[in-house]
Amino acid sequence: MAIKVLLVEDNQDNQDLMRFLLERNGYEVVTALNGKQALVSARQEQPDVVLMDLTMPEMNGWEAAAAMKADPALANIPLIAVTAHTLPGDRRKTLGAGFDNYISKPINVRMFDHIVSQTFGKREIGE
Repeated sequence: MAIKVLLVEDNQDNQDLMRFLLERNGYEVVTALNGKQALVSARQEQPDVVLMDLTMPEMNGWEAAAAMKADPALANIPLIAVTAHTLPGDRRKTLGAGFDNYISKPINVRMFDHIVSQTFGKREIGE
């Protein structure tokens, strides 16, 4: 059974690139365009991990992460931030907001693959 990834990204080019990278590594990918859609999709799909942009319309990634961590049905799903917020304090802020890992944009393919697989090492899927 393939690992299911919820990919939350409002930029279609970025979404297409990440979907390609994930699918070529055997992951099943479900997408959402913003934090509100992410919450609905996470409840319906019960993904093994969520990759989420931080700057999105309607509900940003920080708000969506807080809502997921507050929901007992979603709280144990690992969250990976995918963001262009790369100033020195941004990583600390993101991890402090409930994300388990952090991928910076523009995406480095080798780092992307490493961080996604590393996140599974930190937590057992479906825990």
